[in-house]
Amino acid sequence: MEENQVSAPDSCSDETVSSTIHKDLCNFNGFQTTRVLSENTQAKTITVLGNFTDKDGHAIVLLQKKCFVVDQLPTLLTGSTSLKKEFDNDIYGGYECLPPPELNGISTTIIHPATEKHIKKYEAKPSHAIDETPELYSSVTLPHLKEEQFNLQWVYNIIDGTAEQERVVYRSPSQEDKDGFLLVPDLKWDGVTLENLHLLALPFARGILSLRDLRSNHVSLLKNIYYRGKEVIEEKYGLPGSRLRIFFHYQPSFFHLHVHFTCISHEAFGINAGKAHLLSSVISNIEVYPNYYKDITLPFFLKESDNLFLKFEKNGKCKNYINDISLLVHDTPK
Repeated sequence: MEENQVSAPDSCSDETVSSTIHKDLCNFNGFQTTRVLSENTQAKTITVLGNFTDKDGHAIVLLQKKCFVVDQLPTLLTGSTSLKKEFDNDIYGGYECLPPPELNGISTTIIHPATEKHIKKYEAKPSHAIDETPELYSSVTLPHLKEEQFNLQWVYNIIDGTAEQERVVYRSPSQEDKDGFLLVPDLKWDGVTLENLHLLALPFARGILSLRDLRSNHVSLLKNIYYRGKEVIEEKYGLPGSRLRIFFHYQPSFFHLHVHFTCISHEAFGINAGKAHLLSSVISNIEVYPNYYKDITLPFFLKESDNLFLKFEKNGKCKNYINDISLLVHDTPK
């Protein structure tokens, strides 16, 4: 195992699926809202914390308005869709359009039972820029991952073929292939609208946490994901590789190496500087210098609600602005 790598845990004591609601959930009956954790008007998303009255534990509900599906327009623009007038002025009229329920679904993800780590992850808080040197990764980030990493069993269930197999778009022929991977749609993609295409490539190999762990012996895996992934997407969806944005996140939302495939037109979360790293550039960097991602400073953004923020703050690398009294002092008029 490479220096500074850590095996992903098989279990996590604060996360359990023994009392999950997902076996028979079919509506929100009994759900009580505690508070809104975050909302994004541009992405048309809202994340709510609450609980089901007949179940123990917190529940987090992520709601996102779906994109229009062109093939559904002939059904949408019919008498089954009602219009509520808001104004009219000369040739212009404004209306609230009320389509039938089957054309007005909301993409929904429910996390139950949700832990405090989940709540902190989805709660809106100010973010700070962190310049993570190799030394800070070894002394701050890596120990944090060993202590507090999310349970990855859901990832292993997909890889091992025990869950979500109907969603798998592609799987390498051999599970023993060191360069093998599978493709699965991101939960936020409806699986239909190509302009918002978003898939994840999950390598079969375990123990590769993120960009930081990538070395020259991983280049064949990365190239397989890059080239075979593009081939599969073009074969299945008709979208050529030149229309794809293929990238890593750093830091990622979960620490089993994974690659994002999105349509270039899709303004997906985390495609900006400070978060996204193009796979083609990653391959090139490692080919030029095998220890590139071990030795460079990697910048990323970190929310104040993240426990890792507290550890960087303790090391003097960032400061919670709410606790910085100097920011609350204003010049008094003379």
